[in-house]
Amino acid sequence: MQQLVLQSMAPALGVFIGALIGFSLRRRRGKTEGLMQDSVFLTASAAGGAALLVAMAYNYLFGAGA
Repeated sequence: MQQLVLQSMAPALGVFIGALIGFSLRRRRGKTEGLMQDSVFLTASAAGGAALLVAMAYNYLFGAGA
């Protein structure tokens, strides 16, 4: 399980950083719709977590990187 998480971490981290930057720019412009509880960090964390789950499922089912 730990190896599966480690193999899937890169795409999740990329999505988290990208969402953090994107949502921060949106919030500075005053567009807060679509943010979870008006929090950029919470929304980016949720996006990164979802990306981690998708990447883990892909790696588990299709054996990518094995």
